[in-house]
Amino acid sequence: MKILITGANGLLGQHLVKLILNSTDHEVLATSKTEPSQVIPNSHIHYYSLDITDGMAVNSMMEKLAPDIIIHCAALTQVDECEQQPIKAWEINVTATRFLVDAAKMINAFVIFISTDFVFDGIHGPYKETDELNPVSYYGSTKVAAEKAVAESGLPYAIVRTCLLYGNILFGTRSNIVSWVKENLEAGKKIKVVSDQWRTPTYIEDLAKGILLIAEKKVTGLFHISGKDFLSPYDMAMATADYLHLDKLLIEKVDASVFTQPAKRPATTGFIIDKAKEQLGYEPISFKEGLQKMLG
Repeated sequence: MKILITGANGLLGQHLVKLILNSTDHEVLATSKTEPSQVIPNSHIHYYSLDITDGMAVNSMMEKLAPDIIIHCAALTQVDECEQQPIKAWEINVTATRFLVDAAKMINAFVIFISTDFVFDGIHGPYKETDELNPVSYYGSTKVAAEKAVAESGLPYAIVRTCLLYGNILFGTRSNIVSWVKENLEAGKKIKVVSDQWRTPTYIEDLAKGILLIAEKKVTGLFHISGKDFLSPYDMAMATADYLHLDKLLIEKVDASVFTQPAKRPATTGFIIDKAKEQLGYEPISFKEGLQKMLG
């Protein structure tokens, strides 16, 4: 099977590439706008430069490579940047998704689209797949529109919503909450962490496994794939400090009103993952186990 991944340089993209190469014989077509941050010497992977906002380039590549499955990870996920640059956010998150969907129709590829807990307003979390969408940020709105483009495409598709990723940073990827806490506390720096937002943090390798389960089974529909522990960022920071025996007095417990950010964040999201467990056999590890795997 030929699996094309967009955003192959990102945290999820890199972990997906690694998982597929290490555990299957599938051919990986790794695409990103920039040069690959790491070239893996493996005959099952091929690297391509692709600007997903260029519709002609997307069409040309899909016709040439004819993947069986497209896993669309590429997105502008910085919530505040989306709020401040809505045209850019729409182009990357919505228009590009429409280009990919149109190109996928030519080859009847199975599309797996990666979405977010930010499609919800955070009033009634944790959420199941059938709950009403009501984003409170522009980022969330772009993901709702992109989900709609995929769902109305007529293609075989799966939409995977996930929540607050953490895990080992590979080559050139942004830090996540665990690595950020570790870096600051090890440097003796004080940090402010919110205690009035709630999530089900997701270990990156669990998410990659969940997506691969969907790809191999070609299961269609909407899935919530996240961790199983319902935690605040403050809980996560304290657990990280505990695990690494770092000074917890450097962590200041605050509420979200302390931060003046351009984009609003939903207060309580997190996911009910029963559907993924039942239909995919998805089983996430606990946050404590995630720390052990990530930090050794």
